[in-house]
Amino acid sequence: MYDLVGLRYVRAIAAFGSMTAAAKQLRVSQPTLSVAIRGLETRLRTSLFHRGAKGVVPTASGQALVHAADEIFALLRQTDETIRGIESAPAGRFVIGCYHSFGAFFLPELLRDLALRAPAIELALWEGTGPQVRDAVVDRTVHFGVDAGIGPRPHHDLVIVPMFRDRMAVMCANRRPRPTAPLFYVPRIPSSENVVEALRARRKLPERIVPCGDLELVKSLVLHGAGVGVLPWRMARSGTPREALRLLDPALPSEVDVASLFYRGDLHRTRGAMLVRDALVRRGKELDAVQLP
Repeated sequence: MYDLVGLRYVRAIAAFGSMTAAAKQLRVSQPTLSVAIRGLETRLRTSLFHRGAKGVVPTASGQALVHAADEIFALLRQTDETIRGIESAPAGRFVIGCYHSFGAFFLPELLRDLALRAPAIELALWEGTGPQVRDAVVDRTVHFGVDAGIGPRPHHDLVIVPMFRDRMAVMCANRRPRPTAPLFYVPRIPSSENVVEALRARRKLPERIVPCGDLELVKSLVLHGAGVGVLPWRMARSGTPREALRLLDPALPSEVDVASLFYRGDLHRTRGAMLVRDALVRRGKELDAVQLP
């Protein structure tokens, strides 16, 4: 292994052509400099400098070492600049994880906002259920997770930030639904299932209920008049004309969900990472500013 101090000594001697001048510039004694150079020459089994009345000049081996030292210190300077850039520049690559129905509603405005504020930030999207996203954040596959409903289970490595509320309720197209219209819902979403069970307990459940695998499918079916559906109010109205979907009956059972942002507590807090985190929180506050019905 090369000692960086020794390489600095070699460069200084070659630059000044004098042991005395190099020692003065480096603020070390001349004997210290001489001992270091002899040590390098012994280890490399070569002579690094020609010593004469007019000073010292590098040998062929010395010239090769000076050239290598120049490249090493240039690389170190470049590395310093790169590290400072990672820490302070509004840049970086980050992965956001969420369930795709939630992402289709939550992410478009966020991505537009970040593209304007920090165009050097690169975002990748990772899709999975709430528990899968939580595990991906814990094992560092995903930087930031977002989820609605009951939110991620607490974990000692996670920071969990509530962002906004949404109301899981029975929605219908603006036209009057048929009395025999089926009810569509996603059984694997706890709040959706809770609404169905509350309807059943109050004997308000339609004769036909149809389980679906995805909230976007439920929304599409309701928009096309195929029936009514259990949907989050904010998500259902996102990307559609304001009057296209409405609550079937405000008096029917509903449940308020809280959407959360979560990330590891030891997340490397570069400027880019903090910009992404703040944009996620800002998007949540924008949504929460609109009052639920």
